[in-house]
Amino acid sequence: MSDEPPPDETPIQKALRLKQAAIAARPKPPRGGRFQREQAAAHSSASKSKPWMAR
Repeated sequence: MSDEPPPDETPIQKALRLKQAAIAARPKPPRGGRFQREQAAAHSSASKSKPWMAR
């Protein structure tokens, strides 16, 4: 993706392009860490005691 906007870009397209660039530049949270493992463990252990909650 180039930094140069297209010549026929509308103000709305420019705003969307700048917003997407700002979102992409944000730091991303780590994936697959302790929090995710704890959530998965809590989710699976609670579902064993409630078979009617199965999807």
